[in-house]
Parts: sequence; structure tokens; C-alpha cells
Amino acid sequence: MYAIVSIAGQQFKVAKDQQIFVHRLQGDEGASIEFDSVLLAENEGSFKLGSDLKGAKVSAKILSHLKGDKVIIFKKKRRKGYKKKNGHRQQFTKIEITGITL
Repeated sequence: MYAIVSIAGQQFKVAKDQQIFVHRLQGDEGASIEFDSVLLAENEGSFKLGSDLKGAKVSAKILSHLKGDKVIIFKKKRRKGYKKKNGHRQQFTKIEITGITL
């Protein structure tokens, strides 16, 4: 059984006991959260989508909050003496899918 769910503006294909990294979510570590924006669900070869998924939820547990790898942004214009260096680290939340209810 798997489902495609929208979490923090992105779509993920999730299954039970799967761990994924999503954009930073509100909540403490160890807290349980539910996502009700299920777009598609598959169970033993039968697919459900659209109005068939009223009341479908994906429940998850927050494992940790962390930062991704640093990305360096470097801009330069040749012969003008313009150089600009900047860095960014994206905030992520690691979650574990605990169940899918249809």
C-alpha cells in the first residue's frame, strides 16, 4: 500500500514505515502529525483518487529537525570587478510515516 500526498507544497510517494525529508514543519520532535491532502492511494492493485479519497489521511511522526548541505551561490561579471559570494542551508524535517488510512 502506498499513497501520494502533498506535504509542505511538495508531492511525495509514501508507504508505511518509510522515512523522508520534507521542508521544515511546525512541531516538536516526537510529535504526531496528519496530512489530509492525499492525491492518490493504491491498495492491493486497486487505485483510488479524487472524490474516492474523502477522509483519507496519512499519519506521521516527527523524528528530527536538521539542516541540509550548504549550497554556495557565486555571481561574477567579468572585467567589472563585481563578485558576490553567498551561501544557503535549507531547513528540513525528518518524518516517519506511521500509517495510511483510507
